[in-house]
Amino acid sequence: MGDGTSENAAGQYHIIIEEILASEPVKLVFSNPGKRQEQTAATDNPNVIRVVIRLIEMKQGQGYQIEKFTKTQVFHINITKADLENVMEIFMAQFRQLNVWCETMEIDVKQSKKGKLLVNRRRAVHAAEAVSHNKKKHYLLAEGTPIPPLVDLGVFTKDGRVVHAMYDKYKQINRFLEMVEDVLKDYPHQKLNIIDFGCGKSYLTFVLYYYLTEEKGYQVTMTGLDLKQGVIDKCNETANKYQYEGLHFELGDINGYHTEQPVDIVITLHACDTATDYALYNAVQWKANIILSVPCCQHELNQQIRTEKFGALTKYGIIKERTAALMTDAIRGSLLEYCGYRTQLLEFIDISHSPKNIMIRAVRGNVSPEKRRQALAEVERLCEAFSLAPTLCRLLLPQNGHDSDDGGIS
Repeated sequence: MGDGTSENAAGQYHIIIEEILASEPVKLVFSNPGKRQEQTAATDNPNVIRVVIRLIEMKQGQGYQIEKFTKTQVFHINITKADLENVMEIFMAQFRQLNVWCETMEIDVKQSKKGKLLVNRRRAVHAAEAVSHNKKKHYLLAEGTPIPPLVDLGVFTKDGRVVHAMYDKYKQINRFLEMVEDVLKDYPHQKLNIIDFGCGKSYLTFVLYYYLTEEKGYQVTMTGLDLKQGVIDKCNETANKYQYEGLHFELGDINGYHTEQPVDIVITLHACDTATDYALYNAVQWKANIILSVPCCQHELNQQIRTEKFGALTKYGIIKERTAALMTDAIRGSLLEYCGYRTQLLEFIDISHSPKNIMIRAVRGNVSPEKRRQALAEVERLCEAFSLAPTLCRLLLPQNGHDSDDGGIS
């Protein structure tokens, strides 16, 4: 490589283009515009002085983003991989220089004043990276492995590729696993007992079980609870089909379920209204080490909220509803802090996909008595200011028995 050769431009455009396409280009830069550019209708702005084309990830697969630079502006357009050949023909007729970065090779093409192409080829010093608008992301469940729950859910094809229409669901699943991974990275135990309240059809339950056992090597006992017998029967059939021996499902009410085994993780995803409160209460009573909760349908406080001092938050229906929902989860988070949990409220999925996008993630331990008392005081002030009586307060603070020196439940 590295040999510069002179080739007649008129007969070699297509040969060079074919060579570049065969080398899987990830970045192309056209520069040094020629006189013919002004006469080419394909250029929507005749003042373009430089063009950069990058390989990107799009929802429908890989494609290219074109950046056209003038002295004062930049224009963007996305194209498919199939369009690249035609685009290259257009720009090679407009510019005198082309620099190409491929996975294993770099190619420089220059046109002399006499119309000859000077081509230089060399091995790539660094493998070029394909880029997307947000950079290509590494997902915990990578493509290429036909994971049974994801195939049955329609997220993966049978050969383990993401179905384009399900890419948002694929990202949501990986986001959930990232949140679990983050709290387990310092967890001292390899055996996990997990309770999933209100599991429903359980696609996340199955995916989490797969990830923890197959990808991370944990020994997992996982119980899914739901109120619908048909759902429970179907989920148990599916667990048997996948041979997930540690995963089973039971008919059970969040408010009445009991277990004699220590609980490592309690999960409650989209349990409606006060069902979330009962799930959190049970998790606290069992001294579960980790709580992952995505609340839904926070109606209770919307019926209670009253205030004269902050009337602007309650006189408009939509503002009142959103305020009540945010207060509900803020109170839940603070009560978990009071009970000795390090608590975060995190964005679970992008709000453009669902307004129910807050996850309460709580890890037991290392909360000082002062912080616990402060968390309780914040809840009490909020409830007093807006005349609130949340279910979780009633469950965790019966008869105001929360004024001990240690800050409450331990």
